[in-house]
Amino acid sequence: MEIVQRNRFLPRPDPDSIFVGDGNFQAVGAEFLGHFIRKGGLLPDSRVLDIGCGIGRMAVPLTQYLDPAKGSYRGIDPVAGGINWCQQMISSAYSNFEFRHLDIAHSLYNPKGEINGLELVLPFDDRQFDFIIMTSVVTHLPDEEVSAYLREVERVLAPGGRLFMTSFVVDQSAQENPFNKRDARLGFQRYDEGPCWFVPELPPLAAVGFDDGFLDNALTHAGLSITTKSFGHWRGVPADHYQDLFIAECKGDR
Repeated sequence: MEIVQRNRFLPRPDPDSIFVGDGNFQAVGAEFLGHFIRKGGLLPDSRVLDIGCGIGRMAVPLTQYLDPAKGSYRGIDPVAGGINWCQQMISSAYSNFEFRHLDIAHSLYNPKGEINGLELVLPFDDRQFDFIIMTSVVTHLPDEEVSAYLREVERVLAPGGRLFMTSFVVDQSAQENPFNKRDARLGFQRYDEGPCWFVPELPPLAAVGFDDGFLDNALTHAGLSITTKSFGHWRGVPADHYQDLFIAECKGDR
C-alpha cells in the first residue's frame, strides 16, 4: 500500500474540492485499500460497488489493484461534482471504472435531490457485485434509511459477496469516555427515543452514531451475515482503523 501512497502520478483532486471526509486524500485511500484486501478479502477480479464514492478517494487506489480485464468498479454518489471529477480523471484512463450520479435527497449533501432515500433502488441487477464499499455512509444517514440501503445491498451482492461498512457505534465506553481519549469532535448525544446519536454543535446528519446493536440487527434483518465487527480508535481504544467497522456476507439466494 506504500507504493500506492507514494505514487505521484495517481490523480488527486484540489484539496479545496474534497467535500467529504478528512485527512490526506492519497494516504487515506491507500490505508483503506489495505483494509479491503486484508480484512475484507477483496480480490483483483472482484466486481466492486462503492456506495457514496464521493470524489474517488477509494476508487483511485483501487485502479492499481483491480485486474483491468477481470475486475470492475462502479461508484455512485448524490453529489454531482465528485462524480464529474471521477469521470474525467479516472474513467477516462481506466475503462473498467464507471461513476454514476444518483440524485438521492440528503439534507446536507444534496438537499434538492429527487430520490427519497427510503425508496432507494440501486440501478444494478440482482447479485451483480462481489464487494460493496460503504465508507462514511451510514455515519450520515438516519436509521430508517440505513435499513433501506442495506436491503438494496443484499439484493445486488452475489452469494458469498461481502459488504465493508464503517460507522460510529455508541456503546457504553463511547458514551462515558472513561479514559478521556475519544475524538473531541464526536461528543455524541442521544436524539429522542430512537437509536441515533448526533453531535449538538453540528448539523444533524454531519455525524450520526447508533446504539450498539442497531447496525448488527439491521444487517441481519437485511439477510446479511456479520463476519467482522471491530471498534475503531475514534473512541480512544487501540485500533488500526478510525471508524467502527462491519464486514458482512451475503448468504445466497433467497
